[in-house]
Amino acid sequence: MEMNTLDAVSGIRIDGSRLWNSLMELARIGATDKGGVCRLALSDLDRQGRDLVCAWARELGCSVRVDAIGNIFMRRPGLHDDLPAVMTGSHIDTQPTGGKFDGNYGVLAGLEVLRTLHQRGIATEAPLEVVVWTNEEGSRFVPVMMGSGVYAGAFTLEHALAAQDRDGVSVDESLRAIGYAGPEPARPGAVGAYFEAHIEQGPILEDRGITIGAVQGALGQRWYDVAITGQEAHAGPTPMELRRDALLTASRLVLEVNRIALEHAPHGRGTVGCIDSFPNSRNVIPGRVALTVDLRAADDATLDSMAAAFARACRELAEPGRFLVESKEVVYFPPQPFEPRLVQAIRDGASTLGLDSLDVISGAGHDAVYMARVAPTAMIFVPCKDGISHNEIEDAQPEHLEAGCNVLLHAMLRCCGRIQFAEGGVP
Repeated sequence: MEMNTLDAVSGIRIDGSRLWNSLMELARIGATDKGGVCRLALSDLDRQGRDLVCAWARELGCSVRVDAIGNIFMRRPGLHDDLPAVMTGSHIDTQPTGGKFDGNYGVLAGLEVLRTLHQRGIATEAPLEVVVWTNEEGSRFVPVMMGSGVYAGAFTLEHALAAQDRDGVSVDESLRAIGYAGPEPARPGAVGAYFEAHIEQGPILEDRGITIGAVQGALGQRWYDVAITGQEAHAGPTPMELRRDALLTASRLVLEVNRIALEHAPHGRGTVGCIDSFPNSRNVIPGRVALTVDLRAADDATLDSMAAAFARACRELAEPGRFLVESKEVVYFPPQPFEPRLVQAIRDGASTLGLDSLDVISGAGHDAVYMARVAPTAMIFVPCKDGISHNEIEDAQPEHLEAGCNVLLHAMLRCCGRIQFAEGGVP
């Protein structure tokens, strides 16, 4: 049978309606009254979602294997099946008030690529795999991005299996309960390329009117827990100039975090997400405040500069005998660049489809961040309405999801070697 070049498949497109219908069918598992999805990791609803996706893959003749942390690998064999796989995927667990597309789109876009190749009678030289990663969200079990983290060696299988939810139920117990404690070792196989399609979860693409984001990498992150101690006192008798108001000092630190991020544009980010004031009484001057700080940047030099500026702000706000400012770093994710060759494959795929693309940086963590440690990796972003995600009103346009999936198809075809049409296959 004749071997075909990429030119011969440049006109191939996925079935956008089929992709959309699959997303809507999966979204019915754990559907919420407000139109979102609550399908927590390793719950029975997660089992139902996993069973559905695996059944769809088996209908295409794919093999399905599950590793010891519950990651699912759905494999379409290649003409030379010993070659490193071209992989794509994401997750199907959600936040308690999650949406229909976060994670789910990446898995079902991968499945739609396989459906399209199957329907067209197209064989690829390298095998293709779609993966469902376990517990990406971290809403039930910590750490986040658990399945890909174990796979990439970021932490051990034993550490992940021992993690417990608020009810004291472990990951190990939950995997066994839903039937997804797999026999396969949770370690990397031969992966030639990994792509992850995802809604942007931010407003940039929508604001620019561009459908495809070619993601160059992910921001590094440093998280801090901060405690500020002043002194509680009565709100009435205590003059303003004699107060040791811990909340006032905390407010000044919030402004400093914002200033630091703005001074490290364009990718600097600074967020104070949680504030607890003690004693939290209407007529008592706050004596203690606990808050969280999240700093992000695209490279370690910038992130280090932001961290140094933050430490300096903490020192300057402390006043011996009046205010104590204590800061502890609790999380560090290094910035993660993606593989330039794969990012270019995404740009080229968009060009083949007549779509504009924009080079972007991911501000959020994704399974691709861990996969980039063990395999060439890149991500495809598509817009989501108002940049909203981790919310039941999360939304995306069908035509944008279709376009992103088509880019995924053509990017993967650029990485999987020779292409062959079966007898009767349709270019």
